[in-house]
Amino acid sequence: MKKFAIIILTIALALSVSACKPKVVKPGPTTPTNTPGTSPSAPVGEGEVSTGFCIETSLSDSTDATADKGGAAKCESAFYAVTVDADGVIESCVIDAVQSTIEFSADGKLTTDTATEFPSKNELGKAYGLAQASPIGKEWNEQAKAFAQYCVGKTAQEVSGIAMTADGKAADADLASSVTIRIGGFVAGVEAAAKNAHPLGAKHGDTLKITSMTNISSSGDATADGDGTAQVDTTVAVITLDGDKVTSCYIDGVQASVKFDAKGKITSDINADIASKNTLGDNYGMKSASSIGKEWYEQATAFASYVTGKTIADVGNIAVSEGKATDADLASSVTIRITNFIALIEKAE
Repeated sequence: MKKFAIIILTIALALSVSACKPKVVKPGPTTPTNTPGTSPSAPVGEGEVSTGFCIETSLSDSTDATADKGGAAKCESAFYAVTVDADGVIESCVIDAVQSTIEFSADGKLTTDTATEFPSKNELGKAYGLAQASPIGKEWNEQAKAFAQYCVGKTAQEVSGIAMTADGKAADADLASSVTIRIGGFVAGVEAAAKNAHPLGAKHGDTLKITSMTNISSSGDATADGDGTAQVDTTVAVITLDGDKVTSCYIDGVQASVKFDAKGKITSDINADIASKNTLGDNYGMKSASSIGKEWYEQATAFASYVTGKTIADVGNIAVSEGKATDADLASSVTIRITNFIALIEKAE
């Protein structure tokens, strides 16, 4: 009973962390009502820090196919993670993002291989290609890291007050010397993550990491009977580590899709808000198909609770069959495939 109570508490905290922007789709009816700016649901214990996370996703740069050029479903998801002390001061901060492009033709056929996987901008590093166009010769990952470091020691309110120029760039000379890209999204994302922070087990001095995996395997062509789908599936883990031991873990995911017809014209709203799976809560709709009656967010949180306290090697050795847990204790609360969850923890090494 004690273990079950801990899992339920962790679910509640994780859902509170997931809601990160004012215009986000409203969560399911059983989701806690904590929103940016509210107080954490539990006090921070001695030596502990709270963990905050925000994910924002956009499809607004997607374009129709034409006779001269193919169409493209362009998805960008940005990730912001922080640890915050009892006074609301950011102790550590990590920023990352994934850009995914799925192309399709004027006859509604996918032209991007559905086996394609997309690394994050931090994983791409120099291969992202921003440095050559940067006036300071710095890559995206370098500038994101510099901004994240600039936020350390600040509260959410102080982050929100970071000055910007009319074109959205850093006005502070010190910050502008290392970050020349537009920072409006960074400011909003870090602020929201800090306001959403809750105690999940992390301690002062732990290492904070974000890992992600993105694929488009669920995409398909348009046919005479229906629209095609360019679908981006991203799963993200926020992990704190004491050496190689997981001290806290938070997992979320996003499914973002663009519909297009047999003439390559986009038929879905590319400007609609895109909520994460945890933010959707019960509205994600997995519970009715689950053999244990558990939603995606409940199962993801149960897995995160299970791996907390284990080493990365321990997590890598979790037994699976056809991608699912074979350990009876874990399988009692997680029946979805956990291969990607395990891989996300291993990527934090």
